[in-house]
Amino acid sequence: MFTGTLKVLRRILFTAGVSILLPVAAWAEGVQPGTNMFSPSSKPAGEISSLAILILSICLGIFLVVGGMLAVAVVKYRKRKNDDGSEPTQVFGSLQIELAWTVIPILIVVVMFLASARLIFAVQDAPKPKESVAITVVGHQFWWEVRYPKYGIVTANEIHVPVDEATYFKLLSADVVHSFWVPELAGKTDCIPNHVNTTWILPTRTGLYKGQCSQFCGAEHAKMLLRVYVQTPAQFKAWVKNQQKPAVEDPAVAAGKEVFMHNACIDCHTIRGTAASGRYGPNLTHLASRATIGAGAALNTPANLREWIKDPSHFKPGVLMPAMHLDNKQLNEVTAYLETLH
Repeated sequence: MFTGTLKVLRRILFTAGVSILLPVAAWAEGVQPGTNMFSPSSKPAGEISSLAILILSICLGIFLVVGGMLAVAVVKYRKRKNDDGSEPTQVFGSLQIELAWTVIPILIVVVMFLASARLIFAVQDAPKPKESVAITVVGHQFWWEVRYPKYGIVTANEIHVPVDEATYFKLLSADVVHSFWVPELAGKTDCIPNHVNTTWILPTRTGLYKGQCSQFCGAEHAKMLLRVYVQTPAQFKAWVKNQQKPAVEDPAVAAGKEVFMHNACIDCHTIRGTAASGRYGPNLTHLASRATIGAGAALNTPANLREWIKDPSHFKPGVLMPAMHLDNKQLNEVTAYLETLH
């Protein structure tokens, strides 16, 4: 029996150790890029991470105390060969024990509550600087619409922000409940139909930060990804300047543009400077400048783009974009045209 008990204890300790050490190791190594909340690169994310470490530490302490007491009890009071089967001395009505397991949990809960409440109010009530970037993000099934009202820019699935400057997000939904989450930059905030939520970030280092919808929103929820590029102020200004330009006009791909304009593409997509003014799907004015297609479903390469136009469900089963049923010549022409939209 003693051997079996030790095996059970080893399994419990191994499972608990893996559960605790894996996130701590990720935090220590600063895994990047990815969705690693233990590698904060923004002011609110750093405070959230500190709170998470505090609560994890408290929970680890509780686990060690309870697990240690359990281990001592199992070893010290295990059944022995000379055990006569009688019960040990029973203790009733211990005031000290009753007070301990009542007062200590209350104090622990109060500490965690106060720490969490302080952080919530600090994040929500943070004063908005006069010089800050304002972005409206709209969740769709299954992609992100990104608007920069000040600059007149509408893009999709990729957000560009300057480093060391505050960026404020207005979060909306066009259909169901989505959840905006970029772990290294901020906590989760829901995008709710007919309701406006807000959040903000103040990035401290440049780089690519990955996020996603963290609220189940339908068949392709898992492939509703998001990329945030934190850039130097000069890089951000250059990106804004390029995004403000109308779509590239290249006579060499006129055939592809013709195919695009004479199909259902224009009912769903906008290409600024052309007759295409649809709002149901992503804005394609600068599609070729994005790293991925399908909200992160595939890399933005000519081959993947052609396959996406031919049959989007190849990359993203359940996606709402229909197959266009174009022949090979038309597919090649449209792909060539879209590849020029930098």
